[in-house]
Amino acid sequence: MSIKPKTFRYELSPSGVASITLTRPDTLNSLTFEVYEELRDTFAALDHVDAVRAVLVTGEGRAFCSGGDVNSIIGELFARDMKGLVAFTRVTGALIRNIRALRRPVVAAVNGTAVGAGAVMALACDFRIASSAAKFGFIFPKVGLCGADMGAAYLLPRVVGLARANELLFLGDVVSAEEALRIGLVSRVVAPEACVPEALALAERLASGPAFAHAMTKQMLESEHTMTLDQAIEAEAQAQAICMQHPDFRTAYDSWVKKEPCVFEGASGPFIASPPRKA
Repeated sequence: MSIKPKTFRYELSPSGVASITLTRPDTLNSLTFEVYEELRDTFAALDHVDAVRAVLVTGEGRAFCSGGDVNSIIGELFARDMKGLVAFTRVTGALIRNIRALRRPVVAAVNGTAVGAGAVMALACDFRIASSAAKFGFIFPKVGLCGADMGAAYLLPRVVGLARANELLFLGDVVSAEEALRIGLVSRVVAPEACVPEALALAERLASGPAFAHAMTKQMLESEHTMTLDQAIEAEAQAQAICMQHPDFRTAYDSWVKKEPCVFEGASGPFIASPPRKA
């Protein structure tokens, strides 16, 4: 399957990392109708490209994404009736759904401002590496809208807890990268120049791992949210038994016995088990 978006940059590395870079730095990478639709369709398509083993999302310039474009979206929405408005909000929600449904790990390199829809996009990713210059804000109430948009009220409490989610979604406050780290919204804060390289290194590490097992892990993380403990334990028992039937399980064992680097099925090189971390 050929993925050739027109509204942002897409690249697939030899290691299997698909990089999506928003390329409207003059508007802080704001989203237009066309960008929303292409992002939605691209994330849906990625699930059908076997060569893709991990995904990296970032933005050009000093922003990750500033949300919907005020000129090309907000103004136009005032001319729509209820049916047209719901059609639009369903498109934005489908983007988030497709990020979560993609059975590949997704890493966000939050290189700068991430507000509104941009904050929800980062939230939907599995990992968030933030520049020290980054800012996060679910600013919907500041423009008179519901803080629960694009799945934010579903995802955010799972990441930062209900109390913090209440603060962010009701007040719409913009928080610094350090505050985002403190409340668990991001997993790491690095110098601005290190943001994309660190996120790419993480994506490459994930890409070197067992793709089938990673897909199962993401499936379990999504599915178990509504299960009881007994249901989750049973689901994991079945999932693990399925993974034990996959060749990667035997490959890992044989590599361990032979004391050789482990190369999982479809990977371009050995599994990066524990890369060096900078002090």
